Amino acid sequence: MTASVQQGNIGVTFGDWMQATQSGVERRLEQFLPAADVVPHKLHAAMRYALLGGGKRVRPLLVMAAGELFDADQDTLARAACALEMIHVYSLVHDDMPCMDDDALRRGKPTVHIAYDEATALLVGDALQSQAFMLLADGAAIPPARQMAMIKLLAHASGSAGMCGGQAIDLDSVGLALTLPQLEQMHQLKTGALLRAAVILGALAGKDLAADEMTALNAYARAVGLAFQVVDDVLDATADSATLGKTAGKDAAANKPTYVSILGLEPSRALAEQLRCDAHAALAPFGDKARRLRELADLVVQRKA
Repeated sequence: MTASVQQGNIGVTFGDWMQATQSGVERRLEQFLPAADVVPHKLHAAMRYALLGGGKRVRPLLVMAAGELFDADQDTLARAACALEMIHVYSLVHDDMPCMDDDALRRGKPTVHIAYDEATALLVGDALQSQAFMLLADGAAIPPARQMAMIKLLAHASGSAGMCGGQAIDLDSVGLALTLPQLEQMHQLKTGALLRAAVILGALAGKDLAADEMTALNAYARAVGLAFQVVDDVLDATADSATLGKTAGKDAAANKPTYVSILGLEPSRALAEQLRCDAHAALAPFGDKARRLRELADLVVQRKA
């Protein structure tokens, strides 16, 4: 992972950088998890089943790309990237349970409550959340005040003012006719909060941010976060389950409000493209050092799954 970040803007293609970073994150995730032969065996095996060997790792990629802006400490970056992915996966495990979205497929394989059972899935999410904060608390390569700021940021993005709050609004909105601002607010919390955290955590691994730097990164993260959800809604309406690695058409079947249901398919695609341009514009102050963040904005909007 260290080499991939250090070489990020020196003649390495985006595809090669992404593959090397994803592989590095996978190795560190495996190291940061308890082994399956450690008691309680079933829980640890299920945690590894949920977290390893799948997913695009968009959030860790954002962490690593943001770290390039300020030559961030590599171990701190790895811990932040893996902690954020643990929070994200815990949310997916809980989201798939029968009391939430009730899905049987995630990342191309049976969801945790199907592969194991509901009680184990609940505990997997709880344990991954705890493991994430252990990772950030154990690192000691940056000043304690900045380390605490990173922990607080992740906690805020994960809780009722962030991801969990957005999920609560989502569940309460089934069958309702939300306005576009209401839909945007929901997704800024449910999806956008963790994506913003990824960008800011990566930057904080390098330095305390000046006000103008924070403003620019917040604008980038806001655009990418909304674009991610808009594209998710488009793909849910247009792709099949094999391509997505999860059940397609779930939102429409559950009568959930989406960008496609409110705006229509083509206007949603146009909105995603506008948000991609907004993300690029926000990075202007950082010049070429923000190359990977620009490429990730392209990836978010142009992805097919």
